[in-house]
Formats: sequence, structure tokens, C-alpha cells
Amino acid sequence: MHSLSTVAALSRRDRLFICICLVLVTALAWAYLVRLSHQMSSSTAHDTMMAQMGMTMDMPWTAADVFFTFVMWAVMMVGMMTGTAAPMLLLFAGAHAARGSRGMPPAVMMFGLGYIIVWVAFSAGATLAQWMLHQSAMLTPAMAASNGGLGGALLVAAGAYQITPIKGACLTRCRSPLGFLMTHWHDGAIGALQMGLRHGMYCVGCCWLLMCLLFVVGVMNLVWVAALTAFVLVEKIGPYGLIVARTAGAIMIVFGILLVAGVR
Repeated sequence: MHSLSTVAALSRRDRLFICICLVLVTALAWAYLVRLSHQMSSSTAHDTMMAQMGMTMDMPWTAADVFFTFVMWAVMMVGMMTGTAAPMLLLFAGAHAARGSRGMPPAVMMFGLGYIIVWVAFSAGATLAQWMLHQSAMLTPAMAASNGGLGGALLVAAGAYQITPIKGACLTRCRSPLGFLMTHWHDGAIGALQMGLRHGMYCVGCCWLLMCLLFVVGVMNLVWVAALTAFVLVEKIGPYGLIVARTAGAIMIVFGILLVAGVR
């Protein structure tokens, strides 16, 4: 079974439906982020949004601050990572079509749900990390590291992770959707949910430290959010993804060391 022939088994209508859903989810997520960024930079709404997002440095977070920060991270992760799941979802739906399923089986939706659940769970962890950094006064109001030492350490850690066997193994599975389906296939909607969760875990294992780099450049710096999104797409879909990942890792280490050295 070849990946292209498997996708070809999917009807044009179903392929279009999946692509429209992915584009719509991504567009809605980015629209929310752009609106939020605009509100945070607006002079009239700045103070309100800063307080709502827990960015007032001399105040402890409330339950509302935690909630809104979690929503911000969850929407951001959905906006950044939904597109990278497109090849897997199309292949998964094509495999069902090749088995004789008609229309869009619920299993496809369950697979996507499982994938999103994992990234939402990561968002909870990122929210906790931001809360701890805020409590330690290690973040600026722009949600970036307040000192070069922390930023440099994150860059070095992310760069070193890029060249580890764990990163390579997770990236290989993300880049080989057909291999993933052949080794992790489960029938039924619950099986699809399990597959989505497993694929999401590989995806998080591949990208979690890259997402932590947002603490270096500013969590709501949408230019860098877009740049990271593009980089992850190249890693996962581009022809030289593994080489790109390792080259970028070396560059991150160099810049991280320079940043730390500059602080000293």
C-alpha cells in the first residue's frame, strides 16, 4: 500500500471536506490570536488585557488569569499544529476509503480529536510553566524571558534536543504517516482516538521544546509564532526535514551560548 494510492482512494469531496475543515480551524485560531494581539497592543484596552492575561508583574495570578492564559496557549497550539496533521488525516481517511467505507467515517474525526487533546494537554503544561515564571518575576509583560541567561539556556536546550535520538525518532514517525498507520492501526472510533493520541504524543515529543522558545521571543509575538509554524511544517513535510532539524539545532546552540555569554 503506497501513501499516494491510499489518499487517491478518498473521494474528491471527502478530501475537500477534510482540507476545508483544517483550513477553517487554523484560520479561526489565527483570527483569535491576531485579535488578542491587537487588543493587547491597543492603548485603550491594554491595561484590561494585561490584567486579564496575568501580565501585571506585581500581582499574583487569579483563577481567571490561569484560564485565559490556558485558552491562549491552546488556541495557539491548534493554530500552529493543525496544518502539520493534514497528511496523516488524509492518509487515515484514505485508508478507511480503501477498506470500503463510504462518506466521512466518525473515526477520522476521532483521530483528529485525539491529536488535539494531546496539544491541549501540552497547553496546560505551558500555562503552568508561564505561571511559575511569572511568580518568579522571570517574564516581561510581553511574556518573554526577562534576562538573557534564561533565554540563552532555553535556546541551548532546544538546540541540543534537536539532535537527540528522541527528537529524531519522533520526527521520523511524524514524517512517515504510512509507517505510523501500518504499525499503530486500531479499528473503530475508540481505536482511532487512541491512534490520534499516539500521533499527537509523537508530535509533542518532536516539537515541545521548539514551542518553549516562545518564552525567548515573546509568547504573543505573532511573527515568531508564524516563523515557528513554518519551521515545523518544513521539518515534518519538507524533503530534508531531519537535516533541517539538526542544522537548526546547531544554530540554536550557538546563539544560545552567545546570548548567555553576553549576559556575563
